[in-house]
Amino acid sequence: MKIAVFDTYVRRPDGRRMHFDILVRDQDADKDPGLVLEHGRRYLAAKGVPPEQLTSQECRFCHTEFALPQVEAEIAETGFAIIELQNCD
Repeated sequence: MKIAVFDTYVRRPDGRRMHFDILVRDQDADKDPGLVLEHGRRYLAAKGVPPEQLTSQECRFCHTEFALPQVEAEIAETGFAIIELQNCD
């Protein structure tokens, strides 16, 4: 499966900057760019970070690649996957 990777940075309430990637099916990103933001907001809400902080300014398309099997399975189940990079704990 070909996926689109969106590089995302959001300021946490404690001032630290979260960095994570949102992964979606490549064709889904083309059809509805707002869907990527919805997935990111859902992730932030689950982490206790105000989801309204995520806008298109903080979430930008980075590249496409072929998904690893575990990422492909997660996208098939939930519609997206997250790769936590910095300050996501």
